[in-house]
Amino acid sequence: MTQTKWMLAGLLAATLLAAHPVKAEGVDWEALDSQQQQVLAPLKDSWDQLPAARREKLQRGAAHWKDMSPEQRDKARHRFQRWQSLTPEQRDKLRERYRRFKALPPEQQDRLRKRRDWFQQLPADKRKALREKWQGMSPEERRTFREKRRQRWESLSPEQRSRMKQHWRQRQNGGDKR
Repeated sequence: MTQTKWMLAGLLAATLLAAHPVKAEGVDWEALDSQQQQVLAPLKDSWDQLPAARREKLQRGAAHWKDMSPEQRDKARHRFQRWQSLTPEQRDKLRERYRRFKALPPEQQDRLRKRRDWFQQLPADKRKALREKWQGMSPEERRTFREKRRQRWESLSPEQRSRMKQHWRQRQNGGDKR
């Protein structure tokens, strides 16, 4: 009986695979819809030489592109141009930072996103001043700065921390512009 079940399962799997063959070589150019082909047109001549995984990723990206608003497309184009202008070393450094970020616990990722958002909301001159101050610090000064901030935070009572968080939220939402 068990052997019969396995044979039936195998037969069913073979039937399904025959009906929907898995393509080992990835997505064919002809399988792309007209909008995807338009987005990916610069790659048409080299499409067949791309690895299957790369073609599938490009197809998903082109499908996503169709669903983007014009503003989102402009932002994506700008980010791509910025990426293209980076040196290979800068790209490697960014990839490594991204890998480290993704390895962090979700709470820490969220905290970092909030700090980034806070920073981006600052006026350009304040962002520039903070960047210059940070870049002017030696690695040791940066470590000391982080450690002092951590110690100062840990020395606060829960009520003080709560008030600080509330103050930061108000500043983030435009309630306190200094």
